[in-house]
Amino acid sequence: MTATLRDVALKAGVSIKTVSRVANNQGEISETTRQRVQAAISELGYRPSKVARALVTQRTDTIGLILGNITNPFFPEVARGVLDAAEARDLNVFVCNSDGDLQRELRTLQSLTEHGVDGVIISPSYEMEADLRAGASPDRPIVVINRPFDCPGISTVMMRSSEGSRLAVDYLSAKGHTAIAMVGGPPSAARKLQRAQGYRTALASHGLPVVEEWVRPCLPVRGHGREATVELLTRWPQITAIFAYNDLVAIGAIEACQTLGRVVPRDCAVVGFDDIPLADSVCPALTTVRVDKYELGRRAMDRLAQMLASPHETFQPLWMDVELVIRQSA
Repeated sequence: MTATLRDVALKAGVSIKTVSRVANNQGEISETTRQRVQAAISELGYRPSKVARALVTQRTDTIGLILGNITNPFFPEVARGVLDAAEARDLNVFVCNSDGDLQRELRTLQSLTEHGVDGVIISPSYEMEADLRAGASPDRPIVVINRPFDCPGISTVMMRSSEGSRLAVDYLSAKGHTAIAMVGGPPSAARKLQRAQGYRTALASHGLPVVEEWVRPCLPVRGHGREATVELLTRWPQITAIFAYNDLVAIGAIEACQTLGRVVPRDCAVVGFDDIPLADSVCPALTTVRVDKYELGRRAMDRLAQMLASPHETFQPLWMDVELVIRQSA
């Protein structure tokens, strides 16, 4: 038979309220009483009910993790960082997939709220910005991955995407390329993308023209990267280098070059972003901007824990450094 709070209280000769305080590490209790209660808990094999504990602490020890596309190899490493950091704190994680769809993001966020999660980590679509601001609360904090936010109850963990773009363009320019295009990124947020802004700034720093027709947004997946690159190179054959929004788009760009009979990197160099596991497996192996995806997830969980511990404190964005990994595609 499962021991109850009442059983422990009778065994220790204290009130049920005292047992609850000891079990939940709350209130000022003498060390002698605490030891007596803990001895009774150990002897009876009492295990506190998570539901009962939640009623006392107003915490469920669960968090939500909403990922934009769980099939994208970028996200499993992020998720592992979150899960490991959460497990170290004895927290449970609901992992959800939104496919970057605004309505699904809203439904998922609402469902997590209804299930009483303590906080949420999310990699949102750009269309989600207004809804996140409206739903932010110090009582249920949100950590946003790689989207700039300045709002109470929300903190961010950001990659230095503009710096990554500069590293890519600097490298391509040093290799002699003067016609450098950019492929990929959500079409609905083309002007907001830090990677696109960094690309434009880096071109200007080298005295290279920013040809807006050479900035081709597309969904950040392999097939769309291939289609966009075929269209771009067919219309603008003078392009000799492509900086891709992410590695999936870059792999699609390499496939497009092969379809068009252009040898990579001799006829068209390709640089990606993220350094997913596939990056060094494709042929030619992909030159790309690396971000520590596991560390990104771990830091996001660390930041959420800080926000839960200090709900009324303002937290500055956390920034993740990036580096260029040179392989054979550029």
